Amino acid sequence: MMDFSEKLISTRPVMVRRRVKFGECDPAGVVYTPNFSEFALSAYQWFISTLLGEPMFGAMRRLDFDSPIKALSFEFVNMLQVEQVFDMTCLVTDIRHRTFDVEVTGRSIDDTPHSLFVARITPIMLSRLERRSIEIPKMLRAQLEYYREQTS
Repeated sequence: MMDFSEKLISTRPVMVRRRVKFGECDPAGVVYTPNFSEFALSAYQWFISTLLGEPMFGAMRRLDFDSPIKALSFEFVNMLQVEQVFDMTCLVTDIRHRTFDVEVTGRSIDDTPHSLFVARITPIMLSRLERRSIEIPKMLRAQLEYYREQTS
Protein backbone atom coordinates (compact mmCIF):
# COMPACT_ATOMS: atom_id res chain seq x y z
CA MET A 1 0.00 0.00 0.00
CA MET A 2 1.28 3.49 -0.86
CA ASP A 3 1.62 5.86 2.09
CA PHE A 4 1.74 8.95 -0.12
CA SER A 5 -0.33 10.49 -2.88
CA GLU A 6 2.66 11.76 -4.89
CA LYS A 7 6.38 10.98 -4.85
CA LEU A 8 9.45 11.70 -6.98
CA ILE A 9 10.78 8.29 -8.04
CA SER A 10 13.43 9.24 -10.63
CA THR A 11 15.42 12.33 -11.61
CA ARG A 12 16.75 11.22 -15.03
CA PRO A 13 14.19 11.37 -16.41
CA VAL A 14 12.08 13.12 -13.81
CA MET A 15 9.33 10.66 -12.97
CA VAL A 16 6.60 11.25 -10.41
CA ARG A 17 4.37 8.47 -9.08
CA ARG A 18 0.89 9.48 -8.03
CA ARG A 19 -2.18 7.83 -6.54
CA VAL A 20 -5.60 9.18 -7.49
CA LYS A 21 -7.49 10.44 -4.43
CA PHE A 22 -11.23 10.03 -3.92
CA GLY A 23 -11.82 13.81 -3.96
CA GLU A 24 -10.30 14.08 -7.45
CA CYS A 25 -13.06 11.92 -8.93
CA ASP A 26 -16.71 12.14 -9.87
CA PRO A 27 -19.32 9.86 -8.18
CA ALA A 28 -18.45 7.07 -10.66
CA GLY A 29 -14.83 7.14 -9.48
CA VAL A 30 -13.37 8.68 -12.66
CA VAL A 31 -10.96 11.63 -12.40
CA TYR A 32 -12.50 15.02 -13.20
CA THR A 33 -10.91 16.49 -16.33
CA PRO A 34 -9.60 19.70 -14.63
CA ASN A 35 -7.56 17.59 -12.21
CA PHE A 36 -5.31 16.44 -15.04
CA SER A 37 -3.84 19.96 -15.16
CA GLU A 38 -3.07 19.72 -11.43
CA PHE A 39 -1.32 16.39 -12.01
CA ALA A 40 0.77 17.67 -14.95
CA LEU A 41 1.67 20.99 -13.30
CA SER A 42 2.73 19.21 -10.13
CA ALA A 43 5.04 16.97 -12.20
CA TYR A 44 6.39 20.12 -13.89
CA GLN A 45 7.08 21.65 -10.46
CA TRP A 46 9.03 18.52 -9.45
CA PHE A 47 10.90 18.79 -12.77
CA ILE A 48 11.98 22.43 -12.28
CA SER A 49 12.84 21.80 -8.61
CA THR A 50 15.06 18.91 -9.70
CA LEU A 51 16.82 21.02 -12.34
CA LEU A 52 17.38 23.95 -9.96
CA GLY A 53 18.38 21.74 -7.02
CA GLU A 54 15.87 23.30 -4.62
CA PRO A 55 12.11 23.96 -4.39
CA MET A 56 10.97 25.72 -7.57
CA PHE A 57 9.39 28.87 -6.13
CA GLY A 58 12.24 29.59 -3.72
CA ALA A 59 14.79 29.11 -6.49
CA MET A 60 12.92 31.43 -8.85
CA ARG A 61 12.71 34.10 -6.12
CA ARG A 62 16.42 33.74 -5.45
CA LEU A 63 17.26 33.93 -9.16
CA ASP A 64 14.81 36.85 -9.63
CA PHE A 65 12.51 35.42 -12.29
CA ASP A 66 9.03 33.93 -12.62
CA SER A 67 7.76 31.38 -15.10
CA PRO A 68 4.00 31.57 -15.60
CA ILE A 69 2.52 29.03 -17.98
CA LYS A 70 2.01 30.48 -21.46
CA ALA A 71 0.43 27.36 -22.97
CA LEU A 72 -0.96 24.07 -21.68
CA SER A 73 -2.46 21.36 -23.86
CA PHE A 74 -3.60 17.78 -23.33
CA GLU A 75 -4.27 14.62 -25.22
CA PHE A 76 -6.40 12.24 -23.15
CA VAL A 77 -5.83 8.59 -24.00
CA ASN A 78 -7.42 6.60 -21.16
CA MET A 79 -9.35 7.41 -18.01
CA LEU A 80 -7.97 7.44 -14.49
CA GLN A 81 -9.94 6.02 -11.59
CA VAL A 82 -9.96 6.43 -7.83
CA GLU A 83 -6.90 4.88 -6.13
CA GLN A 84 -5.24 4.14 -9.48
CA VAL A 85 -1.46 4.54 -9.32
CA PHE A 86 0.30 6.07 -12.32
CA ASP A 87 3.64 7.59 -13.30
CA MET A 88 4.30 10.91 -15.01
CA THR A 89 7.53 11.36 -16.97
CA CYS A 90 8.88 14.80 -17.93
CA LEU A 91 10.86 15.40 -21.12
CA VAL A 92 12.14 18.66 -22.64
CA THR A 93 10.94 18.80 -26.24
CA ASP A 94 12.00 22.32 -27.26
CA ILE A 95 14.06 25.23 -25.94
CA ARG A 96 13.65 28.72 -27.40
CA HIS A 97 14.85 32.16 -26.23
CA ARG A 98 12.15 32.98 -23.66
CA THR A 99 10.13 29.76 -23.51
CA PHE A 100 10.63 26.02 -23.55
CA ASP A 101 8.34 22.99 -23.78
CA VAL A 102 8.03 20.13 -21.32
CA GLU A 103 6.03 17.05 -22.23
CA VAL A 104 4.48 15.20 -19.29
CA THR A 105 3.36 11.68 -20.16
CA GLY A 106 1.09 9.81 -17.75
CA ARG A 107 1.26 6.00 -17.84
CA SER A 108 -0.43 3.32 -15.80
CA ILE A 109 1.79 1.00 -13.78
CA ASP A 110 -0.53 -1.99 -13.59
CA ASP A 111 -0.04 -5.39 -15.24
CA THR A 112 -0.86 -3.97 -18.68
CA PRO A 113 0.87 -0.56 -18.70
CA HIS A 114 -0.66 1.90 -21.11
CA SER A 115 -0.62 5.60 -21.85
CA LEU A 116 -3.14 7.75 -19.97
CA PHE A 117 -2.43 11.30 -21.13
CA VAL A 118 0.17 13.59 -22.66
CA ALA A 119 0.40 17.20 -21.47
CA ARG A 120 2.51 19.88 -23.13
CA ILE A 121 3.55 22.74 -20.86
CA THR A 122 5.14 25.98 -22.10
CA PRO A 123 6.33 28.43 -19.44
CA ILE A 124 7.54 31.92 -20.32
CA MET A 125 10.31 33.61 -18.37
CA LEU A 126 9.52 36.93 -16.68
CA SER A 127 11.59 39.43 -14.75
CA ARG A 128 10.12 39.56 -11.22
CA LEU A 129 10.85 43.27 -10.87
CA GLU A 130 9.86 44.55 -14.32
CA ARG A 131 7.12 41.98 -15.08
CA ARG A 132 8.30 41.61 -18.69
CA SER A 133 9.52 38.60 -20.64
CA ILE A 134 13.24 37.84 -20.46
CA GLU A 135 15.66 35.31 -21.91
CA ILE A 136 15.73 31.95 -20.13
CA PRO A 137 18.24 32.44 -17.29
CA LYS A 138 21.64 30.98 -18.28
CA MET A 139 21.77 28.50 -15.41
CA LEU A 140 18.29 27.18 -16.21
CA ARG A 141 19.03 27.00 -19.95
CA ALA A 142 22.20 24.98 -19.25
CA GLN A 143 20.23 22.58 -17.03
CA LEU A 144 17.45 22.22 -19.64
CA GLU A 145 19.97 21.48 -22.41
CA TYR A 146 21.87 18.97 -20.26
CA TYR A 147 18.64 17.24 -19.20
CA ARG A 148 17.41 17.02 -22.80
CA GLU A 149 20.74 15.49 -23.88
CA GLN A 150 20.57 12.91 -21.07
CA THR A 151 16.96 11.90 -21.65
CA SER A 152 16.54 11.88 -25.42
